[in-house]
Amino acid sequence: MATIFEIADYADRYLAAGDFDDYCPNGLQVESAREVRRLVCGVTACLDLIDAAAEAEADAVLVHHGYFWRGESPGLTGMKARRVRRLFETGIGLLAYHLPLDAHPEVGNNAQLAQLLGMQVEGALEDDVPAPIALRCRLDSPCSAAEVGEQIARTLEREPLLIANAREA
Repeated sequence: MATIFEIADYADRYLAAGDFDDYCPNGLQVESAREVRRLVCGVTACLDLIDAAAEAEADAVLVHHGYFWRGESPGLTGMKARRVRRLFETGIGLLAYHLPLDAHPEVGNNAQLAQLLGMQVEGALEDDVPAPIALRCRLDSPCSAAEVGEQIARTLEREPLLIANAREA
């Protein structure tokens, strides 16, 4: 078992959270007092996820989209108030990593999506930035954007938004 502070310290280092100038704070966003025995992961810290975590008797939630985004009201009102209130009521802590999870070469969203789609990661899209969040990938064989879209739809069981290249239009 570990405290939420120990988990946050490890995740901060593993995901290189300090390397990012992000739109939100990365790391521990809502602390919990108890030791973390069960951690639930999700994309967005919405009420449904918090309720599911409480049902699973989780002590903490780790998400990609947390709270306190730049440009939004800093007040704890409305939807944000309901979510934070539920965390406090259940004693569940919240850890959030936005750009660090986009960029991580192994566990990051982009790396995992490339792996799921069978694409070979060649490196960062922009090698000259301190913490690139996009990856350059190679397909096994040439195909059109529409074919890549079909592959994404089959693999993820949802239709992607496909914006055709001007050369293909």
